[in-house]
Amino acid sequence: MLDFALSRITDATTGQPTDATTGQPTDATTIQPTDATPGGPTTQTSGGPITQTSGGPITQTSGGPITQTQGGPTTQTPGGPTTQTTAPAPAPAPAPKPPLLTVATEGWPPNVAKATALLRPRGVAVVAAAEDDPLPFADGAFDLVVSRHPVRPHWAEIARVLRPGGTYFAQHIGPNSVFELVEYFLGPQPDGVRSARHPDRERADAEAAGLDVVGLRAERLRVEFHDIGAVVHFLRKVVWMVPGFTVEAYEPRLRELHERIRAEGPFVAHSTRHLFDARKPG
Repeated sequence: MLDFALSRITDATTGQPTDATTGQPTDATTIQPTDATPGGPTTQTSGGPITQTSGGPITQTSGGPITQTQGGPTTQTPGGPTTQTTAPAPAPAPAPKPPLLTVATEGWPPNVAKATALLRPRGVAVVAAAEDDPLPFADGAFDLVVSRHPVRPHWAEIARVLRPGGTYFAQHIGPNSVFELVEYFLGPQPDGVRSARHPDRERADAEAAGLDVVGLRAERLRVEFHDIGAVVHFLRKVVWMVPGFTVEAYEPRLRELHERIRAEGPFVAHSTRHLFDARKPG
């Protein structure tokens, strides 16, 4: 998965929204809807056609056709035909312009080519960067940094590449995530391992790097493994949960867990996540 995605949304000189194609500030003028001619109910007791372009109900007790292009119901008791048409729907709002620049970093070599193939057609550059290396960008280069499940959020680097007023928005893995399964295979883990990635600690680290944490929400979500195949699939995909996992190495424990699931029902664990919303002052 990508480590970070970073976007430049505004022009670095003016601070105004910028067209990603021309580099010129976009026109921020808002066009207000025009004021159509209002009108209340219109009544005619006898006579020819009645036309109303906007307004409330029209009533005619006798006479010729009635036409209303916009408004409420039209009623005619005797007389000719009644016609009511509807004004055309307003045009949809234009799509928001893409960021002036968006780049993504990737630290796992097999993912670099795959991420490039997916993101280059969308105008996103992918930069190979090792997990613990500094982000290869200038100070204050981006308005927004986003991430999903970083191994370790490098707060000092995130703060460095953000412009004053910029945002870091990310979902992090929380403490003890799916540890019921981890400890089933590895046994009880030290307190330092169990409490790693605690949101309170990460908040303190973000603030120490100079960021203001304006939102932090934690969740603990139920995970059910209904058969031993699901357990094997999970541990083969999420290889850091039980390092070095193979079916052969853990066959006795897998067989025990298989019998437990058959007898008692799903094996239940809990996934923890927290959502960060931080700003760089300025």
